[in-house]
Amino acid sequence: QLVESGGGLVQPGGSLRLSCAASGFTSETYAIGWFRQAPGKGREAVSCIAAQGQYEYDSPYIDDSVKGRFTISRDNAQNTVYLQMNALKPEDTGIYYCASDPSCLSWRTTALRPSYWGQGTQVTVSS
Repeated sequence: QLVESGGGLVQPGGSLRLSCAASGFTSETYAIGWFRQAPGKGREAVSCIAAQGQYEYDSPYIDDSVKGRFTISRDNAQNTVYLQMNALKPEDTGIYYCASDPSCLSWRTTALRPSYWGQGTQVTVSS
């Protein structure tokens, strides 16, 4: 089970930190990351961090739209993955979903989708 938290309303330029708490499995053995879905749009990949000890080229995956502003990290002791979001823009608004899969390949290609999903947390960037 994946449970997201940390969403909310923030002004442009502000910051939020999303958390994805995993239960029922050892999260470090899976790639875990984030997708988001803006109103009226499809779900898009944001960021993914590979399983502990697993090499993946160009990891962690960070989508170009958030590169330099978002950072992904994991705390294995807490079985939790974080998404630190800085310099937020109105176009970052959407529902953010945590997901897990054996690798971050599901984030890098639209032909695949992760196997496991959380329920999502709303992020709204507005003045």
